[in-house]
Amino acid sequence: MEDSGTFLRFYVDENQSHGSVLLWEWLLETANALGVRGGSAFRAVGGFGRRHAVHERRFFELAGGTGIEVEFIVSDKEAEQLLRQVSDAGLRVFYARIPAHFGVTEAKN
Repeated sequence: MEDSGTFLRFYVDENQSHGSVLLWEWLLETANALGVRGGSAFRAVGGFGRRHAVHERRFFELAGGTGIEVEFIVSDKEAEQLLRQVSDAGLRVFYARIPAHFGVTEAKN
């Protein structure tokens, strides 16, 4: 059975925080508290943003300077709730919201 909803991805700086919590962790914790069924955070290998400065992850770097992608596949209602939480917290975060169809394949024996 297939469901429809939203693929919601946030782009944050690795060291960006909200209060004393890293922002990517705060997003995962907030989504979890809302009852979202799952979410993931991924460290970017490289990229650039609106200032066009290229950032790359190097083996010898100790300080973070790359981006983190935090993503969820959720219902449209859950996407609205999560975006509202981010906004209500006074955060300015770039995100992408894409229509999604999702499900679980059936195993055949």
